[in-house]
Amino acid sequence: MQFGRYYEEFEVGAVYKHWPGKTVTEYDDHLFCLLTMNHHPLHLDASYAATTQQGRNVVVGNYVYSLLLGMSVPDVSGRAIANLEVESLKHVFPTFHGDTVYGQTEVLGKTESTSKDDRGVVHVETKGCNQDGVLVCVFRRKVMVPKRVYAERTGGEFPGRPELREPQGVTRPARDSGAAPG
Repeated sequence: MQFGRYYEEFEVGAVYKHWPGKTVTEYDDHLFCLLTMNHHPLHLDASYAATTQQGRNVVVGNYVYSLLLGMSVPDVSGRAIANLEVESLKHVFPTFHGDTVYGQTEVLGKTESTSKDDRGVVHVETKGCNQDGVLVCVFRRKVMVPKRVYAERTGGEFPGRPELREPQGVTRPARDSGAAPG
């Protein structure tokens, strides 16, 4: 499985379909709301939500955005040096508990860095839809990604990952079996 791309691997117009999708549960939505201190009753209170035009809880938009951003990482920003900008973010249609969100990202443009020859900026648009194919969220962002030469200069394909080696002269403390004595 690939984890991000080098600058040279991005082609303007390419579309990456992110897989798998994610079915959003009530628990996911409520946990995200509580972690981010978004206590709006439209997201947390079913009785309140029943009185709104949606008639039920709506998944908090930033969770949908975060899901789509996360889905795009293996295809887009897994090798990123920096996420530079979220240019726009639109919540087009509500997401509800039980909906499944799918994402895809299109490369809109790319620009080589003028200050460093080992990187460039990729401009992308990510769209998310529900299980019926209805667009629910769209955002554009710019990501600084390395060129292959950057990897060569900074530790190769997997910087920081140790090489596997067989143990030699290493002793480990005995593990407690958990059995009661005697």
